Amino acid sequence: MTRVKKAVASRKRRKRILKRAKGFVGDRKNHVRLSQDAVMKAMAFATEHRRKKKTFFRRIWIQRISVAAKSHGISYSRLIDGLVKAGSLVNRKMLSELAIHQPTTFAECVDQAKKALAAA
Repeated sequence: MTRVKKAVASRKRRKRILKRAKGFVGDRKNHVRLSQDAVMKAMAFATEHRRKKKTFFRRIWIQRISVAAKSHGISYSRLIDGLVKAGSLVNRKMLSELAIHQPTTFAECVDQAKKALAAA
């Protein structure tokens, strides 16, 4: 019988691919050839969406701030302009959280922005 020297390495490679394909639908979860393509594509999507996640969350924060600012009688752009002129260090993520969880603190930020706009 001939000696096989690649068995351990190839089994390890296949197991690694199939482990990453867990949860996939159909033959893509348990056939190595199909799993390989599916895993590669999934990893490419994951990389792309890690980059897009930052943009997506920034858009959500801006929408939340905009709605909260309009309820206080000021537009989003005027609010941000006022906060910049006031020298506020509150970023959009923090403003979004304030608007949801601490409306009184957000109202104070809006007042600060309005005062800075009036002074300018």
